[in-house]
Amino acid sequence: MSLLKRFAKIALGLCFACGMLGVPPASAGGLQVLPTTLSLAPDKNAGGLWLSNTSDRPINAQVRAYRWTQEGGADQLTPSAEIQASPPMLQIPAGGRQLVRVVRLRPPPSGAVEEAYRLVINELPVKQPGQKGLSYVVQYSLPVFLQPSAPAQTPRLEWALERGPDAQVVLVASNQGAQRAQLASLDFVDHEGRRTELISGLAGYVLPGSTMRWTLEASEQVFAGGGTLEVMVNGEKSSAENLSLTAASR
Repeated sequence: MSLLKRFAKIALGLCFACGMLGVPPASAGGLQVLPTTLSLAPDKNAGGLWLSNTSDRPINAQVRAYRWTQEGGADQLTPSAEIQASPPMLQIPAGGRQLVRVVRLRPPPSGAVEEAYRLVINELPVKQPGQKGLSYVVQYSLPVFLQPSAPAQTPRLEWALERGPDAQVVLVASNQGAQRAQLASLDFVDHEGRRTELISGLAGYVLPGSTMRWTLEASEQVFAGGGTLEVMVNGEKSSAENLSLTAASR
């Protein structure tokens, strides 16, 4: 696995929840980041976020921009020059804070489909004598969305429950709309009214035109008679009725 892929995987794994609406500031090791999500309107060329240092020592930080796509049911990060963080390298004194501007370097997306990026923010250690290479103290991955020139449509989700390997159940969500879908608090209610929690808190995003998959801990018996999926989509209650298990499509 390449260094970039390892880096991206670690970054996403450590702080995907940073993109959740309404969560507290991203913070660890003295570094705090606000806001945790940026959305640039088509008439805005830049936004900003604050990096704060709540510790009693200086903090070095690095900010890098990546295009964010989803392929094969997984998130993909690709280095991008379409947005830029300024400054990309900074030092924040103890108790201080620094404004980082996020600049769009291309016209707004054409049509009505928004585009997704991520800012990966690294807190860097002070290099010690004799140390080789660069290690990271903590990493955050913050979503950045570029709004299109035409009004973006709402997300349009299609759901499926598939039998996976080893008798596992896989939840599949496909977004046929033009706006991201942020998913949280997924429950399944069978036809007898029994409720099973599938995913508590933030599950993740499904970007426009993309499909994501989650392997569930609930057994096949929970879904045997079919039922309704209840989920928060972009902070609002939503449901998908008459879901039942099918054979895997791949």
